[in-house]
Amino acid sequence: MNKLLITILCCAAAVSAASAHAFLDHADPRVGSTVTSSPAEVKIWFTERLILPFSDVKVTDASGKEVQKSNKHLDPSNAELLIVSVPSLKPGKYTVAWRVTAVDTHVTHGTFTFTLSP
Repeated sequence: MNKLLITILCCAAAVSAASAHAFLDHADPRVGSTVTSSPAEVKIWFTERLILPFSDVKVTDASGKEVQKSNKHLDPSNAELLIVSVPSLKPGKYTVAWRVTAVDTHVTHGTFTFTLSP
């Protein structure tokens, strides 16, 4: 009976891990932060490895104008880290919108903001 219970628990854990989604873990600039200098890149770490062709990130200014460059990429040593360059930003509030597909093919999306102080 104990062997059966252990087997069931192991199978349940494997299914749970296999169906995990990629959620935002942390970002740079930090979610909701105020920064004093313009970042060169926006970096977003996720909880799962991503499929780049099916993942995207957009950075918009307060008027809704996209400001990111067209060079989104995954960190070569970490497929959980999505990076996009931005030009020198003017002071103001910026919104980062992301939509990613994890290697398990599940899609997640979200937004966060950061502010560049004058």
